[in-house]
Amino acid sequence: MQLTPHFSLAELIASRTASVRGIDNTPPPEVLARLQATAQMLERVRTHLGAPVIVTSGYRNRELNVAVGGVTSSDHTTGQAADVVAPRFGTPTQIARTLAPHISMLGIGQIILEGIKGKQWVHLSTRVPPVAANRVITITDAGVRLGIQELT
Repeated sequence: MQLTPHFSLAELIASRTASVRGIDNTPPPEVLARLQATAQMLERVRTHLGAPVIVTSGYRNRELNVAVGGVTSSDHTTGQAADVVAPRFGTPTQIARTLAPHISMLGIGQIILEGIKGKQWVHLSTRVPPVAANRVITITDAGVRLGIQELT
């Protein structure tokens, strides 16, 4: 099922961990509308970057979220988030810095530049966090910092 011209449902629910562990990651009907909105946001991001966006993690049901070590309040579990990279555009830091000034125009609720255990990606959510300062943050093995910071 194609959600938008460049993003499919299969792409937004794909998970190697789910495949290996036999977890059915099929979203319930109430999540499909949120996944549609997430895909539309990703289309705007793709257009803004002028480069393909690769989803490395999208929807995760509660069982899968636990299996991958996600936080219990993860927007991934409601279909409102995707972790992405865009190698043709640049590094995750470059992507986050480019998107951050246009967060509202692009319909992004939250941008998190993540650098965990040697891996880097950009978490994009359609949900606006209750604390405005948390709309643009960086998370590394060292902790959480406001804004887009250099990954070390």
